[in-house]
Amino acid sequence: MELLRTPQELREAVNRLSESPFVTVDTEFIRETTFWPELCLIQMATPGMAVLVDPLAPGMNLAPFFELMRNEHVTKVFHAARQDIEIIYHLGGLIPSPVFDTQIAAMVCGFGDSVSYDQLVAKITGVQLDKTSRFTDWRNRPLSERQLEYALADVTHLIPVYENLRDRLEREQRAEWLKEEMAVITSRETYDLHPDDAWRRLKMRARKPIELAVLKSVAAWREREARERNIPRGRVLKDDVLYEIAQQQPRDLAALGRLRGIPSGWERSNNAAGLLEAINAAFRIPKDKLPKLPRPPALPEGTSAAAELIRVVLKLVSEQIGVAPKMLASSDDIEQLAAYGEKADVPALTGWRREVFGEQVLKLLNGELGIRFENRRIRVFPIEPAAEEQE
Repeated sequence: MELLRTPQELREAVNRLSESPFVTVDTEFIRETTFWPELCLIQMATPGMAVLVDPLAPGMNLAPFFELMRNEHVTKVFHAARQDIEIIYHLGGLIPSPVFDTQIAAMVCGFGDSVSYDQLVAKITGVQLDKTSRFTDWRNRPLSERQLEYALADVTHLIPVYENLRDRLEREQRAEWLKEEMAVITSRETYDLHPDDAWRRLKMRARKPIELAVLKSVAAWREREARERNIPRGRVLKDDVLYEIAQQQPRDLAALGRLRGIPSGWERSNNAAGLLEAINAAFRIPKDKLPKLPRPPALPEGTSAAAELIRVVLKLVSEQIGVAPKMLASSDDIEQLAAYGEKADVPALTGWRREVFGEQVLKLLNGELGIRFENRRIRVFPIEPAAEEQE
């Protein structure tokens, strides 16, 4: 088993792979010491063909691979596609299309929440995958036969998994459901995050508007630093230090050096001046323009009880149609439905989710659907309007 190490070998392989209506794809990468994942291996397969590509080989040009990823006539099949697509987007500037994510498809087909690849392979094909090479450092060369076999199994077994899920979706008329889910996975906004939004990935600990302003400013500064230097965010400053800075608000190098989370002498580094500028930029924001603290609105009385009833309906519907509950509604969605009904801005009231779940919730909230215990099972039943309401 050999790696493709030259652009010509890759071109020839892509020409053959492009003749298939679909190609299974996986990548191996390392990102423990970098901001951007370092692509170390590409695996691709179609019925009758499987290849491994070495992106680290001297002179390797991945242009043919990116051409395949944008080829609209070939479906790209991934399992848990987000990180693979992130790599392709960063290196090639494109989002693969069309995409089929077997993890999401499995949730639509009732295999549970976020089922792993090896679990899905075992359930569909009966094959138990050897995962002993899972923690390989994929930068090392040469890779052993066992490591290459492990990597190749991630795409060869994905072929029958894809075919099984694809056929199930067609048989159960749920192919359109998956297309709706792929819209998020294949959106550029999912991968092109602006540094000014970096604060959103942090836990909200700010208690005052100025604290939030400082937190947003220093989080954006750290994001830019990490990207430019290609190091993990925590290598610039850890999250806890950002929280401490937002609370203590040091305005000069001496105050910065007194913070508990700042390493000794860090305030004398080249980065300290940029951090202080970010902090002071927050203080230049006019008081009436400071960001407002996000506070969830008080929910109407009775929301908690209504939410419990909606959870019962969620469980019943998910079991009835064989879809993971997580696909239909999150805990936040349930609270919003319980509080605001038809006016709730949640996915459960759009597309296929509304058809199979949302409409039943609205009927429940409108008194048109009831819940009862019958033959040791909980069931829902329609409620006929009272005679005086019909007149």
